[in-house]
Amino acid sequence: MSKQYETVFIMTPVLSEDQMKEAVNKYKTMLTEKGAEIVYQYNWGLRKLAYPIQKKKSGFYYLFEFKTNENVKGNLVAELELAYKRDERIMRYQTIVLDKHSIAYNLKKRTNKQAEASEKAKEV
Repeated sequence: MSKQYETVFIMTPVLSEDQMKEAVNKYKTMLTEKGAEIVYQYNWGLRKLAYPIQKKKSGFYYLFEFKTNENVKGNLVAELELAYKRDERIMRYQTIVLDKHSIAYNLKKRTNKQAEASEKAKEV
């Protein structure tokens, strides 16, 4: 049986675009090498924080939604979060297990965004 997770992390705003992409690719590669399947990824971009973190008022937000099988060696989420803790570029992170209702909600939200984007493209 597989589980589906969602992880969001906030990177420091002093990173360049290339440094941000390199950090994201590092975690994407880590997930895929450990046997996870990336279901969805989304770059929220630079956003203002609700409260200062490490004396910074903004950060780059990034989201991964991924599936893992029980036969994956070791605890993938624990390894991922340990890598987040060790990385100086990551200011905050959160990983949650999605239940069937959350998975359905995320799928519905994604399809609505895609439909809106295609309607806007038709208008232009």
